[in-house]
Amino acid sequence: MKKIFATLGAIFLPLVAKAQDLGGTLLSQAGTTNAGYKDVPIEVMVGNIIKIALDMLGVVFLVLIVYGGYIWMIARGDEAMVEKAKDTITRAAIGLIITLAAYGITFYIVDRITQSALKAT
Repeated sequence: MKKIFATLGAIFLPLVAKAQDLGGTLLSQAGTTNAGYKDVPIEVMVGNIIKIALDMLGVVFLVLIVYGGYIWMIARGDEAMVEKAKDTITRAAIGLIITLAAYGITFYIVDRITQSALKAT
């Protein structure tokens, strides 16, 4: 059985990978300025970092909700485990609300500061 899966994996793995051909352009640009990469403004970079952090928090929230649901399902009427599951789900939801509120407040403040700075100039 292992040989069959290994053979099928060896046959279909290149079809799934879909690797791209770089065409040697990165090596030809190695001595030039920026090596083919574009300049990114700092505010865009910070925005991307915040987006990645929020994406990771969303994944953590999802994992905690699934974990709490799993604990609740396997509780079999055990009140202590049901309370643990409810507590996990409640705390995950509260954490998500706090995180989204902090993001919203920060976005609002930064937006107002940048608008006032642009009007002053």
